[in-house]
Amino acid sequence: MNIHYGLASLLAVLGGIAPAPVVTPGGYHHLGAGTAGEWAGVSGRMSVVDGSVRAGSYDFVAARFLVKQTPGNGPTTWLEAGWAETGWASPGRQHIYTFDSGTRTWQFYDQYALRPGDRIWIDLRAEPDGTWAAWLWWGDRWNLLTARRLPIGPVGHIEQYVEVHVDPARPARVDVPSVAVDNVRLRAGDGGPPRYWRADVPTLTGSASRPQFCLNWVKRYDTWTAGDC
Repeated sequence: MNIHYGLASLLAVLGGIAPAPVVTPGGYHHLGAGTAGEWAGVSGRMSVVDGSVRAGSYDFVAARFLVKQTPGNGPTTWLEAGWAETGWASPGRQHIYTFDSGTRTWQFYDQYALRPGDRIWIDLRAEPDGTWAAWLWWGDRWNLLTARRLPIGPVGHIEQYVEVHVDPARPARVDVPSVAVDNVRLRAGDGGPPRYWRADVPTLTGSASRPQFCLNWVKRYDTWTAGDC
């Protein structure tokens, strides 16, 4: 507990004044990392948690891998896949999802029923036909979620993030139990075998912690946790 906040709360209670509610700052919060170089794919495992996302809101919590490219001065194109809990799609439930810059639409795959405590394997990779595909390991086999022909090329910049969004117009606290990510591997563009995303891979990271949220690198950068401090 934050000592200063705890003392202020105690004094407020003793004085008969309810402490002000603690809210999550509005907007996006990204906890994780991205590659400085370009790769042909990423895969790994992530745990599923139950966040306190408000029903009927634009709030969401997601754990995802993403590939992106920004050609010249043009717009960024990307494909992402993982799991998400949103305020607009069956609030209170977690869903396998994909999102890409071409459709700009959340696609949910509720044939794969998730529960808090589950661990899922996601694989994003460039396919020989020029598409980028998202795969989910389920039922002892890889299942294709989507394949999109996007102007990314055979390699792109990779991200691994826990992402939280809070509607800036409706401040509130969104709690995020710690999400665990491990066994993160990158696929090189030369067709070689996948390799662990380790400290020798040029990597871009943000702040290790934000107000309320903490990022813990258990093993840079293939094993980590993120969520409430």
